[in-house]
Amino acid sequence: MPMCVCSVANCTALLIQQNDWSGSMNRSWAEYKVGFGERSRHYWLGNDLLSQLTANYRYKLKFDLQSIVTGNWYVAKYSRFRVLPESYSYTLQVAGFSGNASYDALGDCSGEKFSTFDRDNDQRSSRNYAARYGGGCWYDDSYSPKCLVNAAFSTGNFQWYRLPGGPGLQRSLMWLMC
Repeated sequence: MPMCVCSVANCTALLIQQNDWSGSMNRSWAEYKVGFGERSRHYWLGNDLLSQLTANYRYKLKFDLQSIVTGNWYVAKYSRFRVLPESYSYTLQVAGFSGNASYDALGDCSGEKFSTFDRDNDQRSSRNYAARYGGGCWYDDSYSPKCLVNAAFSTGNFQWYRLPGGPGLQRSLMWLMC
């Protein structure tokens, strides 16, 4: 059962993702599809369930991001969040950024398909960002992706672009907010 902050009937926040510096989110398309991991360390709710839950824009999205440099926590919120079904490669639709993370790193990925090391859907035909950075996610079409919350710490790219104090992350969490 997905982890809520409170009882399931009155769920106000549902955990989508958790990652920290201690392990890897480098998983296959099939694993990201159904979800994996322990809620306390490396966790992904599952793209199928995420798509079903967000089909009608019922939820907002929230990131809690801990800087590896300062240890401070930052927040990025999105007032509109949707993930399309697998037939659309779990394309991301996100808008309405706010928060003290200071940059809309995920917004650059709106309209992008989900990629994993074994299913390269990013727009750079010369690179597979999921394989390069060690984690499945939505990657923008730039030479340097900006939202790397599922990247492996060992690649040096577990980060949120323009986070105050530097982009490096110690921990990230993603929440569906009612």
